Amino acid sequence: MQSRVISQMLFALIAASLGFAAAAADDQQALEERNKQIAIEFYNAALNEKDWEKTRSMIGDRYVQHNLNAADGPEGLHAHIEFLKKDFPNNRGDIKHALADGDLVALHIHNRRSPEMRGNAVVDIFRIENGKVVEHWDVVQAIPEPAKAKNDNTMF
Repeated sequence: MQSRVISQMLFALIAASLGFAAAAADDQQALEERNKQIAIEFYNAALNEKDWEKTRSMIGDRYVQHNLNAADGPEGLHAHIEFLKKDFPNNRGDIKHALADGDLVALHIHNRRSPEMRGNAVVDIFRIENGKVVEHWDVVQAIPEPAKAKNDNTMF
């Protein structure tokens, strides 16, 4: 009888643990989906709309820039937005994929300074903290002429 009670208690403990793990996984997935949406809205506001006020409202207490060709902090991003508005008003990035891992979001983007350009394949990585963007990395690769490509796959 005592072993049956112990078995039932053990079963109840395991079931509760599995329920907790499933709820935690659901919470993590919901957080990652929210972070993806924040990164997409941020990217669109900053680089497609070139709207500094909207962008600024999405930046956290700090904005750490890891692109060594860009100034650190919100003021560096503001300067980049102003540069785009002046020199490349038709700059546009089409987000092809969005991936999240915890507080990190990667956006795979086809960016063109103007519609007639082949442009670049870009991966922008953002760290989201408390619903705000606080850190940025990027990797940029020029899209070659089709005749120079060594395969028929696209970059997207």
